[in-house]
Amino acid sequence: MLAGIIGGTGQMGRFFADVFLQAGWEVIVSGRDTPLTNRDVAEMADLVMVSVPIRATVGVIREVADLLLREQVFCDLTSLKVEPVRAMLESRAEVIGLHPMFGPGAVSLQGQTIVATPARCNPETLEGLLSVFRDQGAAITLSTPEGHDRMMAVIQGLTHFVTLAKAEAIRRTGADVGETLTFTSPVYRIEMGFVGRLLAQDPGLYGDILRMNPAVPEVLGEFEAAVRTLREIVESGDDERFQAFFRENAAHYTSFLRTATEETDDLINHVVGR
Repeated sequence: MLAGIIGGTGQMGRFFADVFLQAGWEVIVSGRDTPLTNRDVAEMADLVMVSVPIRATVGVIREVADLLLREQVFCDLTSLKVEPVRAMLESRAEVIGLHPMFGPGAVSLQGQTIVATPARCNPETLEGLLSVFRDQGAAITLSTPEGHDRMMAVIQGLTHFVTLAKAEAIRRTGADVGETLTFTSPVYRIEMGFVGRLLAQDPGLYGDILRMNPAVPEVLGEFEAAVRTLREIVESGDDERFQAFFRENAAHYTSFLRTATEETDDLINHVVGR
C-alpha cells in the first residue's frame, strides 16, 4: 500500500509518514519544496492524506478532489471535520476524516487518541486504516463530523479560551509570573504549565480552532454566563448559594471525581518529586 501525504514535510505530516512506514507501507509526500506536487500524490497514492493548517485544508482538498478515484481513500488530519469532510465527499474516493488528539511532539501513537469520522467507506477499508493506528497503541473514537465539531468546541475551544483568558487576567493584574511561582503549590504550577505550554506554540493554530469552529460561540456563551453566575454568588457572600452551586457541579461529574483525584495526585507527586 502507498500512502501519500499532502503537507508531508510539516511536523504532523512527518509524524504520520513514520506511522505508515512502521506499518510496512510505502510513503510519498508533497510540500512546498518537494519534487512531487499535490497532484502527483493524489494521482499516485492508494491513500491520500491532507496534513496542512486548518485555514488551508478545504482549499487543498478541493485542489485535488477531482483527481481521486473510487478505489482510493481520502482523509485529513484537521482539528475540524464538517467542512473538510464535506469537501472530500466531492471526490469519488472513500472518505475518512481523522483528528489526532495530540501534537507533533508526541513520541509515538502509544496511549494517544485519534478521532475518526468515516463518511463514505467500506467497513474493510475503515478497519484496515484504523488497525494501522491501533497496532501502534492508539485508541480510536468514532464520531460524525458534526458530533466531532460540537465536542471539540468544548474540549479544545473552551479549554483554550479559558487558558488564554487566565493568561490575560494574570497579565492585567501586573503579577510577575516568576514571582507567583515562588509562592506556589504544585497544583498552581501545573495550571501555569498549561498556560505557558499554550503560549509557547503557534497562535495561528489556536486562533483557527477558536474562530473557525461554528460550535464555539455557543459554548463560550455558556462559559460567559457561568462566570457571571459564579461571580455574583462569590460577591454576594452567600455560603448556601455557593455550596449549592458546588454540589450541583460535583453531582454532574460524579463518575469522574475519583479518577480525576487519582490521576492528578500522580501528577502532583511527579512534580513534587522532580
